[in-house]
Amino acid sequence: MDGIIIINKEKGYTSHDAVYKIKKMFNTKVGHTGTLDPNATGVLPILLGKGTKLSKYLIEHDKEYEVLLQLGTKTTTADEEGEEVEKKCVPEQYLQFKNIEKILKSFIGESQQVPPMYSAIKVNGKKLYEYARKGQQVEIKPRNIEIYDIELIKVNKEEKQMQFKVRCSKGTYIRTLCENIAEEMQTVGYMKELKRTKVGKFTIEQAITIEQLKEGQNIKVITIEEMFEDKEKIQLEDDDIKLLLNGVKLKKEKQDGIYKIYSKTNKFIGTGIIENGRLKVDIRI
Repeated sequence: MDGIIIINKEKGYTSHDAVYKIKKMFNTKVGHTGTLDPNATGVLPILLGKGTKLSKYLIEHDKEYEVLLQLGTKTTTADEEGEEVEKKCVPEQYLQFKNIEKILKSFIGESQQVPPMYSAIKVNGKKLYEYARKGQQVEIKPRNIEIYDIELIKVNKEEKQMQFKVRCSKGTYIRTLCENIAEEMQTVGYMKELKRTKVGKFTIEQAITIEQLKEGQNIKVITIEEMFEDKEKIQLEDDDIKLLLNGVKLKKEKQDGIYKIYSKTNKFIGTGIIENGRLKVDIRI
């Protein structure tokens, strides 16, 4: 089985746990793109068989989340897993819908974001959370991110919570975003809940749970061919296909980019890349 299954990850297990469980089910090579923390839920694209070669295309995709931000409390990890380290009152004016909307909209656009200490980013060969657990401080370089859109859904004044939806670039840490939003509201906060609703063109509506997958319910494998449905098609003679699959670059007077490769009998061979008028194989079926 080659392609992609969209999993709706539930709370309580890691993205790597999901890969392990699915690998046991299908007995094939399995990978994923876009790690979700154990307490996060939502869209997790799982790559099967030759579909694992799609990772380089999916990792760049934009993402969309629904977030519950708890105001007035700061934790060590910027989510509910950490220990409380600070309490701070939430000014009444920042619990007004219009005021919150204005603050959220100020985050739209390109910016630099400092990742949280409790993350898997490596510094000097060690993951940041390894330093954090030992109480060690290291310099963390900010990273370029972009918030494309952010929308306030609702405010719970009694619980001092706000729910919002955000569409952002890869590499955006929502935990850090939550802390930054709270700071603009003259208080502290942490990410209480996180649900990923979209990765690229894959939506939560397409996703199934691992339990549903086990039971064989509504399984939809997105094929490699379907992944490139918007790409131009190139048909080749059998001799040219053999040359291409043996590593020979074929002359093609077309624009640089990714193409779908087919035989003259319309059999899907895989994908190819044209660079400087030369076609080379990329993903072979």
